[in-house]
Amino acid sequence: MRSMRLLVTGGAGFIGSNFIRFWFVGHPDDEIINVDRLTYAGDPANNADVAQTHDDRYSFVLADICDGAAISEIVAENRPDVIVNFAAESHNSRGVLDPGAFMRTNALGTQTLLEVARKRRVPRFHHISTCEVYGDLALDSAEAFIEESPYRPRTPYNASKAASELIVRAYHETFGLPTTVTNCSNNYGPWQHPEKVIALFTTSALDDEPLPLYRQSANRREWLHVDDHCAAIEAVILRGHPGETYNVGSGDERSIEEIADAVLDALDKPRALKAYVDDRPGHDRRYLLDHSKITRALGWRPAIPFEQGIRETVTWYEDHREWWEPKKRAMREQIDEFAWVRPAAMAGAR
Repeated sequence: MRSMRLLVTGGAGFIGSNFIRFWFVGHPDDEIINVDRLTYAGDPANNADVAQTHDDRYSFVLADICDGAAISEIVAENRPDVIVNFAAESHNSRGVLDPGAFMRTNALGTQTLLEVARKRRVPRFHHISTCEVYGDLALDSAEAFIEESPYRPRTPYNASKAASELIVRAYHETFGLPTTVTNCSNNYGPWQHPEKVIALFTTSALDDEPLPLYRQSANRREWLHVDDHCAAIEAVILRGHPGETYNVGSGDERSIEEIADAVLDALDKPRALKAYVDDRPGHDRRYLLDHSKITRALGWRPAIPFEQGIRETVTWYEDHREWWEPKKRAMREQIDEFAWVRPAAMAGAR
């Protein structure tokens, strides 16, 4: 197979940086151009090892995906075989407090990329989306979301991602742009910003600080290791059919209570560190994806058991304090993520 050139947007973030690292392991002769705006969630340190070991095949460009002129120039100069769009505002709590930023990046930014891809005749456009576009399921439901499930987003973040998917589909149907979409379940793993729940619980427990659980702590999520997600994206880029959407899940559901207990147990910390706060507005009860399509069509299936993945993730945060401690400090200074929480809610009792 000939070498490829990938343009990865949002490649300094959590999933994007892991994808770049993953791709180079299996495709060392390919080239990757990483385009990132470097908001609070994007960090050049996430790509430092790649930049050092693949300096002749990796490059970074500071740019905003909403800047059509800049993106057009980057695409014209590099002529990528595929654009892989990870760039997104993705934290639900921030989306409640600043929904406009989510609409701008996730909807308008995706449309800007698509328009450049159309005009510059990029051979392939792959878009990363989320299970949350489908809404939520009852805790006692036997259902799972399939690719044809209707969109029922319940938060500004969910809605902005649903909008971006509809725009991707429209560009395929209207203009014939070769697009694919993946909807993933909740990711976890190394290099994840400490605003996200597993990273938040781990870093808080390491400092013997309270772990903030929403009061509806029985709400469940399907957890997918980021490396399994990257392998699924690889399969879609290499073997997926343009115009198709593929769900990427693990089938492994855990409640937030179980996640907190798993982190505390891995660190040998007391359960008394769990505290309870009021639920975020629009807090979804449960997500579960049916990923049989991607298994049947492309041969992908998850390979990393949750028990292994959570232990390795907790260990990574133990070993990388210098990476996450400044981010944790900045979180406290930049935004009150629990602005809707009553002042006494962090006291620890239900």
